[in-house]
Formats: sequence, C-alpha cells, structure tokens
Amino acid sequence: MYAEERQQEILRRARAAGRVDVVTLAEEFAVTTETVRRDLTVLEKAGVLRRVHGGAIPVERLGFEPALAARDEVMTSEKERIAKAALAELPQDGAIIIDAGSTTRRLAQELPADRELTVIVNSPPLATILAARANLNVIMLGGRVRGRTLATVDDWALRPLADIHVDVAFMGTNGISVAKGLTTPDPAEAAIKRAMIASAQRSVLLADHTKFSDTFLARFATLAEIDVVITDTVLDPQVAADLALHGPEVVRA
Repeated sequence: MYAEERQQEILRRARAAGRVDVVTLAEEFAVTTETVRRDLTVLEKAGVLRRVHGGAIPVERLGFEPALAARDEVMTSEKERIAKAALAELPQDGAIIIDAGSTTRRLAQELPADRELTVIVNSPPLATILAARANLNVIMLGGRVRGRTLATVDDWALRPLADIHVDVAFMGTNGISVAKGLTTPDPAEAAIKRAMIASAQRSVLLADHTKFSDTFLARFATLAEIDVVITDTVLDPQVAADLALHGPEVVRA
C-alpha cells in the first residue's frame, strides 16, 4: 500500500469511528508507529485531522470545517476522476452553475473549449480560472466572501439566483446521507446552495466517498432534489444502491 492510500484509509477510519489510535493502525497496516505518526502529521497539515495523545480526531468532530486549501490537497485523484465524469452532464450550450469547492474547481478546469456556455459561480478563484476562456460567459455572484471556503454568501449572492434559470447546477457538499440529505457547516452557505439547486433544471452532486459518512449543521437539499450523484469507486456499493433508491442516479467514477 502506498503512503497516500494508507493516509486516505486512515482518514476514512477516523471519520467513521470518530478517532484513530497510532498503535492499532501500526498493527493493522503492518508498519511502524513512526510511519503512522508521519501519516497523521501529513493529514494534520492538510487540515483534515487533529493530532491528540496516542492518535488523531477528524476536524469535523472539533466543530469546524477545513479550509479550501487544505481540502484541495486530499483525495486528489478521486476528485479528478469525478470532475471528468461530470463532463458527461454538461449541456451542448446554455447556462450552468458551478458551486464553490475543491472538486467543483477541478470541473471548472476541465470544461471543454468547444462549447459556448454561460457559467455562474460564487467563488472568486473559480471566476479567475474561467474568465480567461474565450468560449465562456462568466457571471460572478456578489456578496460576502467566506474566508474558509472562498464562497460568496448572503443577500447580494442570493438575490440574483431568484431570477436565474440554468440547465445544470454542479454542486459540492460537506456531507451526504440517506437520512439527512446534503449538509454543510455554515447556514449562509447552505442558503446559497439551496438557491442554486432551485434555479437549475437538473442538479448534479460531485462528492468523493469520504463525504458519505458525515452530517453537518445545515441541510440544503434532500436526495430527491438531486438528479445525479458522481462519486468514486471506493464508495460502498450498498451505500450507492441505498442512495439510488431515494432518487438520484449514482455514478462511481
């Protein structure tokens, strides 16, 4: 097992169990405790775990969300596969929304040059990526910029969405489950996500498998409001089947 694979599995176990123990991990992975501690240091620097005595706890259990830059450094190969699979959901022309996030950013980078699209974003970094593209008409939603996610929120972002209709909204989420739907830690960001979905003819969720074990403060959509969920192949097939029973098509890329 490569170090990145082991670190991703450590993160998955931490999120599922609430914490991980250094000695137990070393025994189960057949590596030294020093190797596990290095793995935990990497994950802590990425902002997804917090080291505690004898192990680590996922940051979600500590009541805050990791910053965008930290999230962008984990599950990179999975996010790239998800973004490429999402290209199949693009209209030939028309308008789309791309939500702020680390996986949706990869979709923005993958948009083809042979389609003329209007792209609405609530993220200054995404607007910067897209604005130089001659085939795209980029609309940036205003509002307050959240420092942690670099997403625009509040009334100046919400009001334009009430008068917008797009073909597809490509959404991110912090958590997703059959019981609670799609959730995020910040109510202001949840309100923007909810309005994006309401403005779209179809909604496509981009979420790697780690998002399926978490539930956060604010729900912004039920599964019935999502048309397609695009995730990676690590997601348990039974979980994928349970999701599909509640509405969305599930694509494992």
